[in-house]
Amino acid sequence: MPKLKLNPINKRRLDVFKSHKRGYYSLWIFLILFVLSLFAKFIANDKPILVYYDHAIYMPVFKVYPETTFGGEFETEAEYRDEFVADLINEKGWIVWPIIRYSYDTINYSLDQPAPSPPSKENWLGTDDQARDVSARVIYGFRISVLFALTLSIISSLIGVAVGAMQGFYGGKIDLFGQRFIEIWGSIPRLYLLIILSSIVVPNFWWLLGIMLLFSWMALIDVVRAEFLRGRNLEYVRAARALGLGNRSIMFKHILPNAMVATMTFLPFILTGAITTLTALDFLGFGLPPGSPSLGELVAQGKSNLQAPWLGISAFLVLSIMLTLLVFIGEAARDAFDPRKTLV
Repeated sequence: MPKLKLNPINKRRLDVFKSHKRGYYSLWIFLILFVLSLFAKFIANDKPILVYYDHAIYMPVFKVYPETTFGGEFETEAEYRDEFVADLINEKGWIVWPIIRYSYDTINYSLDQPAPSPPSKENWLGTDDQARDVSARVIYGFRISVLFALTLSIISSLIGVAVGAMQGFYGGKIDLFGQRFIEIWGSIPRLYLLIILSSIVVPNFWWLLGIMLLFSWMALIDVVRAEFLRGRNLEYVRAARALGLGNRSIMFKHILPNAMVATMTFLPFILTGAITTLTALDFLGFGLPPGSPSLGELVAQGKSNLQAPWLGISAFLVLSIMLTLLVFIGEAARDAFDPRKTLV
Protein backbone atom coordinates (compact mmCIF):
# COMPACT_ATOMS: atom_id res chain seq x y z
CA MET A 1 0.00 0.00 0.00
CA PRO A 2 1.56 3.35 -1.05
CA LYS A 3 2.44 5.66 1.79
CA LEU A 4 0.60 8.97 1.95
CA LYS A 5 2.90 11.84 0.99
CA LEU A 6 2.45 15.27 2.51
CA ASN A 7 3.81 18.52 1.22
CA PRO A 8 6.46 20.19 3.43
CA ILE A 9 3.96 22.64 4.99
CA ASN A 10 1.45 19.98 6.03
CA LYS A 11 4.27 17.71 7.21
CA ARG A 12 5.55 20.50 9.46
CA ARG A 13 2.03 21.07 10.80
CA LEU A 14 1.62 17.38 11.55
CA ASP A 15 5.00 17.25 13.28
CA VAL A 16 4.16 20.29 15.40
CA PHE A 17 0.81 18.76 16.32
CA LYS A 18 2.47 15.50 17.36
CA SER A 19 5.06 17.41 19.39
CA HIS A 20 2.20 18.92 21.41
CA LYS A 21 1.88 15.78 23.54
CA ARG A 22 -1.10 16.97 25.55
CA GLY A 23 -3.17 17.73 22.45
CA TYR A 24 -1.95 14.68 20.51
CA TYR A 25 -2.90 12.20 23.23
CA SER A 26 -6.13 14.08 23.88
CA LEU A 27 -7.09 13.57 20.24
CA TRP A 28 -6.55 9.82 20.50
CA ILE A 29 -8.45 9.58 23.78
CA PHE A 30 -11.36 11.60 22.40
CA LEU A 31 -11.48 9.52 19.19
CA ILE A 32 -11.47 6.27 21.17
CA LEU A 33 -14.29 7.47 23.44
CA PHE A 34 -16.31 8.77 20.48
CA VAL A 35 -15.91 5.57 18.44
CA LEU A 36 -16.91 3.48 21.47
CA SER A 37 -19.98 5.67 22.00
CA LEU A 38 -21.05 5.01 18.40
CA PHE A 39 -21.46 1.36 19.41
CA ALA A 40 -23.47 2.25 22.51
CA LYS A 41 -26.12 -0.34 21.60
CA PHE A 42 -23.51 -3.08 22.01
CA ILE A 43 -22.21 -1.64 25.29
CA ALA A 44 -25.39 -0.62 27.14
CA ASN A 45 -28.69 -2.17 26.14
CA ASP A 46 -31.62 -4.00 27.70
CA LYS A 47 -31.64 -6.37 24.72
CA PRO A 48 -29.07 -9.12 24.14
CA ILE A 49 -26.45 -8.75 21.42
CA LEU A 50 -26.87 -12.34 20.33
CA VAL A 51 -29.33 -15.13 21.14
CA TYR A 52 -28.82 -18.75 20.15
CA TYR A 53 -32.05 -20.72 20.47
CA ASP A 54 -33.07 -24.07 18.99
CA HIS A 55 -30.21 -24.13 16.45
CA ALA A 56 -30.99 -20.61 15.21
CA ILE A 57 -29.24 -17.28 15.80
CA TYR A 58 -31.11 -14.07 16.63
CA MET A 59 -29.87 -10.48 17.05
CA PRO A 60 -32.41 -8.56 19.17
CA VAL A 61 -30.37 -5.32 18.94
CA PHE A 62 -31.35 -5.08 15.27
CA LYS A 63 -34.70 -6.86 15.05
CA VAL A 64 -37.79 -7.25 17.21
CA TYR A 65 -38.71 -10.84 18.06
CA PRO A 66 -42.00 -11.84 19.75
CA GLU A 67 -41.94 -13.93 22.88
CA THR A 68 -43.46 -16.85 20.96
CA THR A 69 -40.19 -17.16 19.00
CA PHE A 70 -38.56 -18.50 22.15
CA GLY A 71 -41.46 -20.69 23.29
CA GLY A 72 -43.43 -18.03 25.16
CA GLU A 73 -47.13 -17.27 25.06
CA PHE A 74 -47.36 -13.60 23.98
CA GLU A 75 -47.05 -12.10 20.49
CA THR A 76 -45.49 -8.93 21.88
CA GLU A 77 -41.75 -8.28 21.93
CA ALA A 78 -39.85 -10.57 24.25
CA GLU A 79 -38.77 -9.04 27.56
CA TYR A 80 -35.29 -10.51 27.72
CA ARG A 81 -34.64 -9.24 31.24
CA ASP A 82 -37.60 -11.26 32.51
CA GLU A 83 -36.43 -14.42 34.25
CA PHE A 84 -39.19 -16.44 32.56
CA VAL A 85 -37.98 -15.51 29.04
CA ALA A 86 -34.35 -16.00 30.03
CA ASP A 87 -35.11 -19.49 31.30
CA LEU A 88 -36.94 -20.36 28.07
CA ILE A 89 -33.91 -19.34 26.00
CA ASN A 90 -31.37 -21.04 28.25
CA GLU A 91 -33.25 -24.35 27.97
CA LYS A 92 -32.38 -24.60 24.26
CA GLY A 93 -29.56 -22.11 23.83
CA TRP A 94 -27.67 -19.20 25.34
CA ILE A 95 -27.63 -15.38 25.51
CA VAL A 96 -24.81 -12.86 24.97
CA TRP A 97 -25.53 -9.66 26.88
CA PRO A 98 -23.86 -6.23 26.59
CA ILE A 99 -21.52 -5.13 29.38
CA ILE A 100 -24.31 -2.95 30.80
CA ARG A 101 -27.75 -4.58 30.70
CA TYR A 102 -29.60 -1.28 30.59
CA SER A 103 -30.41 1.17 27.83
CA TYR A 104 -30.73 4.90 28.45
CA ASP A 105 -34.50 4.60 29.01
CA THR A 106 -34.62 1.27 30.84
CA ILE A 107 -36.24 1.48 34.27
CA ASN A 108 -34.83 -0.80 36.94
CA TYR A 109 -37.86 -2.19 38.78
CA SER A 110 -35.77 -4.44 41.02
CA LEU A 111 -34.16 -1.74 43.15
CA ASP A 112 -33.91 -2.56 46.83
CA GLN A 113 -34.23 1.13 47.79
CA PRO A 114 -36.00 4.20 46.43
CA ALA A 115 -34.56 5.94 43.38
CA PRO A 116 -32.14 7.57 42.97
CA SER A 117 -30.08 4.65 44.22
CA PRO A 118 -26.31 4.76 44.82
CA PRO A 119 -23.73 2.95 42.65
CA SER A 120 -23.77 -0.83 42.88
CA LYS A 121 -22.54 -3.90 41.01
CA GLU A 122 -25.66 -3.79 38.82
CA ASN A 123 -25.76 -0.01 38.31
CA TRP A 124 -22.16 1.15 38.19
CA LEU A 125 -22.95 4.85 38.53
CA GLY A 126 -26.23 4.40 40.33
CA THR A 127 -29.67 5.33 39.05
CA ASP A 128 -31.40 8.65 38.56
CA ASP A 129 -34.68 9.75 40.14
CA GLN A 130 -36.62 7.70 37.56
CA ALA A 131 -34.65 4.50 38.30
CA ARG A 132 -32.74 4.65 35.00
CA ASP A 133 -29.13 3.51 34.85
CA VAL A 134 -26.80 6.52 34.96
CA SER A 135 -23.87 4.80 33.24
CA ALA A 136 -26.04 3.93 30.22
CA ARG A 137 -27.40 7.48 30.05
CA VAL A 138 -23.86 8.88 30.26
CA ILE A 139 -22.72 6.78 27.28
CA TYR A 140 -25.71 7.68 25.13
CA GLY A 141 -25.59 11.30 26.31
CA PHE A 142 -21.93 11.60 25.35
CA ARG A 143 -22.71 10.24 21.89
CA ILE A 144 -25.63 12.54 21.18
CA SER A 145 -23.73 15.58 22.50
CA VAL A 146 -20.72 14.95 20.27
CA LEU A 147 -22.82 14.10 17.19
CA PHE A 148 -24.95 17.21 17.71
CA ALA A 149 -21.89 19.42 18.18
CA LEU A 150 -20.07 17.94 15.18
CA THR A 151 -23.07 18.38 12.89
CA LEU A 152 -23.67 21.93 14.08
CA SER A 153 -19.98 22.88 13.83
CA ILE A 154 -19.52 21.48 10.32
CA ILE A 155 -22.68 23.04 8.84
CA SER A 156 -22.16 26.40 10.56
CA SER A 157 -18.51 26.44 9.47
CA LEU A 158 -19.46 25.83 5.84
CA ILE A 159 -22.00 28.66 5.92
CA GLY A 160 -19.67 31.00 7.82
CA VAL A 161 -16.74 30.35 5.48
CA ALA A 162 -18.93 30.92 2.40
CA VAL A 163 -20.38 34.19 3.72
CA GLY A 164 -17.02 35.47 4.96
CA ALA A 165 -15.37 34.59 1.66
CA MET A 166 -17.96 36.50 -0.38
CA GLN A 167 -17.74 39.56 1.87
CA GLY A 168 -13.97 39.64 1.90
CA PHE A 169 -13.41 38.88 -1.78
CA TYR A 170 -16.00 41.16 -3.36
CA GLY A 171 -15.98 43.93 -0.72
CA GLY A 172 -17.95 47.06 -1.54
CA LYS A 173 -21.70 46.98 -0.95
CA ILE A 174 -21.74 43.24 -0.37
CA ASP A 175 -19.31 43.64 2.51
CA LEU A 176 -21.01 46.79 3.82
CA PHE A 177 -24.56 45.45 3.91
CA GLY A 178 -23.33 42.04 5.05
CA GLN A 179 -21.56 43.53 8.06
CA ARG A 180 -24.59 45.62 9.03
CA PHE A 181 -26.84 42.55 8.83
CA ILE A 182 -24.41 40.51 10.95
CA GLU A 183 -24.24 43.28 13.56
CA ILE A 184 -28.03 43.38 13.85
CA TRP A 185 -28.47 39.60 13.77
CA GLY A 186 -25.63 39.05 16.23
CA SER A 187 -27.11 41.50 18.74
CA ILE A 188 -30.21 39.32 19.19
CA PRO A 189 -30.02 37.48 22.56
CA ARG A 190 -29.80 33.98 21.14
CA LEU A 191 -30.24 32.06 24.39
CA TYR A 192 -33.50 33.85 25.21
CA LEU A 193 -34.74 33.36 21.65
CA LEU A 194 -33.91 29.65 21.85
CA ILE A 195 -35.82 29.37 25.11
CA ILE A 196 -38.85 31.19 23.64
CA LEU A 197 -38.92 29.04 20.50
CA SER A 198 -38.36 25.84 22.49
CA SER A 199 -41.30 26.69 24.74
CA ILE A 200 -43.58 27.13 21.70
CA VAL A 201 -42.58 24.03 19.72
CA VAL A 202 -41.55 20.69 21.21
CA PRO A 203 -37.94 20.44 20.06
CA ASN A 204 -36.21 17.38 18.65
CA PHE A 205 -32.64 16.81 17.49
CA TRP A 206 -33.00 18.35 14.02
CA TRP A 207 -35.33 21.15 15.06
CA LEU A 208 -32.94 22.22 17.81
CA LEU A 209 -30.02 21.93 15.38
CA GLY A 210 -31.75 24.25 12.91
CA ILE A 211 -32.55 26.85 15.57
CA MET A 212 -28.98 26.92 16.87
CA LEU A 213 -27.66 27.07 13.31
CA LEU A 214 -29.41 30.42 12.85
CA PHE A 215 -26.73 32.03 15.06
CA SER A 216 -23.72 29.72 15.16
CA TRP A 217 -22.70 30.38 11.53
CA MET A 218 -21.36 33.83 12.45
CA ALA A 219 -18.43 32.50 14.49
CA LEU A 220 -15.97 32.26 11.57
CA ILE A 221 -17.09 35.13 9.38
CA ASP A 222 -14.73 37.76 10.77
CA VAL A 223 -11.68 35.52 10.49
CA VAL A 224 -12.41 34.32 6.94
CA ARG A 225 -13.42 37.81 5.82
CA ALA A 226 -10.13 39.25 7.07
CA GLU A 227 -8.14 36.55 5.24
CA PHE A 228 -9.95 37.23 1.97
CA LEU A 229 -9.61 41.00 2.35
CA ARG A 230 -5.88 40.53 2.80
CA GLY A 231 -5.44 37.83 0.19
CA ARG A 232 -7.36 39.37 -2.72
CA ASN A 233 -4.67 42.01 -3.22
CA LEU A 234 -1.63 39.73 -2.98
CA GLU A 235 0.63 39.12 -5.96
CA TYR A 236 -0.33 35.50 -6.62
CA VAL A 237 -4.01 36.47 -6.79
CA ARG A 238 -3.26 39.26 -9.24
CA ALA A 239 -1.20 36.85 -11.32
CA ALA A 240 -4.04 34.31 -11.35
CA ARG A 241 -6.47 37.01 -12.43
CA ALA A 242 -4.08 38.13 -15.17
CA LEU A 243 -3.92 34.54 -16.45
CA GLY A 244 -7.70 34.62 -16.93
CA LEU A 245 -8.92 32.62 -13.93
CA GLY A 246 -12.46 33.39 -12.82
CA ASN A 247 -13.44 34.67 -9.40
CA ARG A 248 -14.69 31.27 -8.27
CA SER A 249 -11.40 29.56 -9.11
CA ILE A 250 -9.39 32.28 -7.39
CA MET A 251 -11.56 32.11 -4.27
CA PHE A 252 -11.58 28.35 -3.81
CA LYS A 253 -8.19 27.33 -5.25
CA HIS A 254 -5.93 30.17 -4.13
CA ILE A 255 -7.34 32.19 -1.20
CA LEU A 256 -9.55 29.63 0.58
CA PRO A 257 -6.70 27.21 1.51
CA ASN A 258 -5.01 30.05 3.43
CA ALA A 259 -8.29 31.02 5.10
CA MET A 260 -8.89 27.42 6.17
CA VAL A 261 -5.86 27.62 8.43
CA ALA A 262 -7.73 29.94 10.80
CA THR A 263 -10.92 27.92 10.36
CA MET A 264 -9.30 24.65 11.43
CA THR A 265 -7.77 26.41 14.42
CA PHE A 266 -11.15 27.64 15.65
CA LEU A 267 -13.11 24.43 14.92
CA PRO A 268 -12.41 22.58 18.23
CA PHE A 269 -13.47 25.66 20.20
CA ILE A 270 -16.66 25.97 18.14
CA LEU A 271 -17.31 22.30 18.94
CA THR A 272 -16.84 23.03 22.64
CA GLY A 273 -19.26 25.96 22.48
CA ALA A 274 -21.91 23.82 20.78
CA ILE A 275 -21.68 21.16 23.50
CA THR A 276 -21.97 23.70 26.31
CA THR A 277 -24.95 25.41 24.64
CA LEU A 278 -26.80 22.11 24.23
CA THR A 279 -26.01 21.18 27.84
CA ALA A 280 -27.27 24.56 29.07
CA LEU A 281 -30.55 24.22 27.16
CA ASP A 282 -31.07 20.68 28.44
CA PHE A 283 -30.32 21.84 31.97
CA LEU A 284 -32.96 24.57 31.67
CA GLY A 285 -35.46 22.11 30.17
CA PHE A 286 -35.57 23.69 26.69
CA GLY A 287 -33.30 21.26 24.87
CA LEU A 288 -33.86 17.71 23.66
CA PRO A 289 -37.25 16.03 24.24
CA PRO A 290 -37.96 14.67 27.73
CA GLY A 291 -36.47 11.23 28.26
CA SER A 292 -33.60 11.77 25.81
CA PRO A 293 -30.13 10.79 27.06
CA SER A 294 -28.87 14.24 27.95
CA LEU A 295 -25.90 15.37 30.01
CA GLY A 296 -27.66 18.64 30.78
CA GLU A 297 -30.68 16.77 32.12
CA LEU A 298 -28.32 14.74 34.31
CA VAL A 299 -26.85 17.99 35.66
CA ALA A 300 -30.38 19.19 36.44
CA GLN A 301 -31.10 15.93 38.27
CA GLY A 302 -27.93 16.38 40.30
CA LYS A 303 -29.11 19.87 41.27
CA SER A 304 -32.56 18.59 42.25
CA ASN A 305 -31.24 15.58 44.18
CA LEU A 306 -28.45 16.85 46.38
CA GLN A 307 -28.81 13.74 48.51
CA ALA A 308 -27.57 11.74 45.48
CA PRO A 309 -24.12 13.23 44.78
CA TRP A 310 -23.27 10.54 42.20
CA LEU A 311 -25.61 12.24 39.72
CA GLY A 312 -23.85 15.60 39.77
CA ILE A 313 -20.39 14.04 40.01
CA SER A 314 -21.01 11.78 37.00
CA ALA A 315 -22.26 14.68 34.85
CA PHE A 316 -19.40 16.93 35.99
CA LEU A 317 -16.71 14.35 35.23
CA VAL A 318 -18.07 13.51 31.77
CA LEU A 319 -18.47 17.16 30.75
CA SER A 320 -15.15 18.28 32.21
CA ILE A 321 -13.21 15.44 30.59
CA MET A 322 -14.91 15.93 27.22
CA LEU A 323 -14.44 19.71 27.14
CA THR A 324 -10.88 19.50 28.47
CA LEU A 325 -9.91 17.06 25.72
CA LEU A 326 -11.41 19.35 23.07
CA VAL A 327 -9.61 22.41 24.46
CA PHE A 328 -6.28 20.55 24.45
CA ILE A 329 -6.91 19.45 20.85
CA GLY A 330 -7.71 23.05 19.93
CA GLU A 331 -4.47 24.28 21.50
CA ALA A 332 -2.46 21.70 19.54
CA ALA A 333 -4.26 22.61 16.30
CA ARG A 334 -3.59 26.31 16.94
CA ASP A 335 0.12 25.65 17.37
CA ALA A 336 0.21 23.35 14.32
CA PHE A 337 -1.25 26.01 12.01
CA ASP A 338 0.82 28.84 13.49
CA PRO A 339 3.68 29.53 10.99
CA ARG A 340 5.77 31.01 13.79
CA LYS A 341 5.71 27.75 15.73
CA THR A 342 8.71 25.52 15.14
CA LEU A 343 9.83 22.17 16.50
CA VAL A 344 12.18 22.41 19.44
